[in-house]
Amino acid sequence: MRFRIHPIQPEDWPQTRDIRLRMTKDTPLAYLETYETVLGHGEDEWRFRAARNSLSGNAGYAAVLEGTGEWVGCMHAYVPPADPGAAPDRAWLVGVWVDPGHRGAAAGVTDALLDACIAWARDTAGAPELFLEVHEDNPRAIRFYERRGFVRTGGTRPYPLDTSADELEMKLALATA
Repeated sequence: MRFRIHPIQPEDWPQTRDIRLRMTKDTPLAYLETYETVLGHGEDEWRFRAARNSLSGNAGYAAVLEGTGEWVGCMHAYVPPADPGAAPDRAWLVGVWVDPGHRGAAAGVTDALLDACIAWARDTAGAPELFLEVHEDNPRAIRFYERRGFVRTGGTRPYPLDTSADELEMKLALATA
């Protein structure tokens, strides 16, 4: 099926909520909150989450099926606040998910979403590198990031929902992306 990449807007809060529920149910180890926690968020939280994608230093994209309007994936990027006037030293990729029926290189959804985040981080945010953290037990995601040129930095941190597991830090130099 054909899809388009849609910059997430404040009015997209219902779709933002719905896809987050799908994300946390499908791949619970990939996010910093549980499905049950997500269920408990009220409308104000969803309005905030959708709206922040249009704030300076933030971007969020959804893959939307043509014809049906169904969201089948999303990705977000942000630049942490820096000292006033300082150039960003990195951007972060977060909230990555693609519906199981639309995964894989042949579908092109994940690549198109990542391309949008890379372009935003490089061209709009002006960051020289794009970083991410991925759960050590998510080999499918790790392989995708490595295929796209991300390299492991050697940095790790305990996964907040289960500190016996680690998140691996990876980065992509944007000048060559």
